[in-house]
Amino acid sequence: MRLLAFDTSTESLSVAVSDGARVLERSGPGGAQASTTLLPMVLDLLRQAGLGLAQLDAIAFGCGPGSFTGLRTACAVAQGLAFGTRAQRPEGVPLLPVDTLLAVADEARQMAGVTEVVAALDARMNEVYAGHYRFAEGHWLQDGDFDLLAPEALTVPDGWTLAGNAGAAYGGRLAGAPGLAVLPLATAMLRVAPQLLAAGLAVPAEQALPRYVRNKVAKTTAERLAEKAATP
Repeated sequence: MRLLAFDTSTESLSVAVSDGARVLERSGPGGAQASTTLLPMVLDLLRQAGLGLAQLDAIAFGCGPGSFTGLRTACAVAQGLAFGTRAQRPEGVPLLPVDTLLAVADEARQMAGVTEVVAALDARMNEVYAGHYRFAEGHWLQDGDFDLLAPEALTVPDGWTLAGNAGAAYGGRLAGAPGLAVLPLATAMLRVAPQLLAAGLAVPAEQALPRYVRNKVAKTTAERLAEKAATP
């Protein structure tokens, strides 16, 4: 399959393109820089792969959970690219929202061969995003939905592997830390894309949305002061 994938949900930017025979990838700083570097990086990789946007079977993007700004950036760029292909393809290239925690789980499997993964990303504000994933018969299955919880509240069942960047962020506060230090890479999104496409999860550009787990971006000044006063 000819696929483009990118993620801007963390402090790192990750982009990858598959032309069906090979995978090209690039990475760089995320955060505020992603909004200016993502599109040039995408276009450069497509050029190297000899692909035009309209030739793609799908565009995968990290839909969340993760940084609010990063999720909006990825979704907006994906929508813009897809809308831009409608001059050549009336329906446009379909978009494939990929859960960032699923990408973490698959990167852990690629790195260490693990098949039962607690994927956990730093959600800031002394919280983590977490999801439990099992890989069986060539497919990922998710146990339950995402969680947003304090590091101490996360459980890692016996025999499961913690993966993500939450272990590095919260250390001993997190069960199973440090675990595998992995991020939701675009190459992992390429690997899981066939499963998600087969499940009918691709959408037209106007239906693509980030997946927010938290409805609040930051604590208020009063909340930060109260938290500081309660700290021994």
